[in-house]
Amino acid sequence: MNTTQRRRYLIPAAACLVAIVALSYYYFMTAFSVASTTKFIYIDADDNVDSVVAKLRPIASKHGMQAFCTLAIHSGYENHVKTGRYEIDPAIGAFNLYRKLKGGLQTPLNLTIPSVRTVEDLSEELGEKLMLRPGDILAALQNPDTCARYGYTPETMICLFVPNTYDIYWNVSLDKLLKRMEKESKAFWKQERTDKAKKLGLTPEQVMTLASIVDEETANNAEKPMIAGMYYNRLNFRDAEYPNGMPLQADPTIKFALKQFGLKRIYHNMLRTDSPYNTYTNVGLPPGPIRIPSVAGIDAVLNLVHHDYLYMCAKEDFSGTHNFARTYKEHLANAAKYSKALNARGIQ
Repeated sequence: MNTTQRRRYLIPAAACLVAIVALSYYYFMTAFSVASTTKFIYIDADDNVDSVVAKLRPIASKHGMQAFCTLAIHSGYENHVKTGRYEIDPAIGAFNLYRKLKGGLQTPLNLTIPSVRTVEDLSEELGEKLMLRPGDILAALQNPDTCARYGYTPETMICLFVPNTYDIYWNVSLDKLLKRMEKESKAFWKQERTDKAKKLGLTPEQVMTLASIVDEETANNAEKPMIAGMYYNRLNFRDAEYPNGMPLQADPTIKFALKQFGLKRIYHNMLRTDSPYNTYTNVGLPPGPIRIPSVAGIDAVLNLVHHDYLYMCAKEDFSGTHNFARTYKEHLANAAKYSKALNARGIQ
């Protein structure tokens, strides 16, 4: 075969090769998604190839979907479906997307631990954000053996969670989640905070319990150290009337005991509620926090203002701040002003 004949065959072959390469590049490497913004696909334990394809289809280009299905069929994806939260950016091609899903190369999410009131609420919140069932989370948080493993009781287990935002995988196991929270809690309670707690004669759990009450009393971070100081005074107060200590008499603990968090007024009959969280009938701190305390609340306790106030009452201007008093007589005068303001507004 002479040179002319060779060229006659090589040119079409080269053209075919270029066409194949170009077509392959188009199908496998150009944008899989038709969306202009980053999307996420969540693959859970019940998913298979068909359900993954169904989840991808709404955002897939026609050629991208064909390319993905071709790869899935011919490379055994049915045996490699991995759970996770996967990022699909607008520029990713079918080939790289397939590699990501098959290799389990998921993208972590920003998990925010909320300052909720109960473990039931926490379980629901985490269940909505992670591949975990709320019932399983709740069962673990209420299980004495699980709590003891981390150094808590069912009443204090909520102390394991410091309200912050963490990078974590959507399909994290419950065991790994709790271990991660333990690691973050230890990092939060570094030497400086631990030393401040010891100086006050409180454990970290007691600090968080007191902080949860302070948080319930006000959203005004500037006033929280004052409120913390008042409750700290009550914890340490002793006289002829209160030889065993002065009750905290914190209204938020009554709401927690009754599980009626929307109460605007606490009436005298509510103060007899039979509960270890009733700080009118029980001296000292309740068994555990009445919510996940905020970082501001925790630091307010650790940096509380030392003063001689024993009483406080919400201000009659409904500013969210308080009038403080040294004597019960002064407190009654403040309480009367607040009660009059409530009546004027028709608040029951």
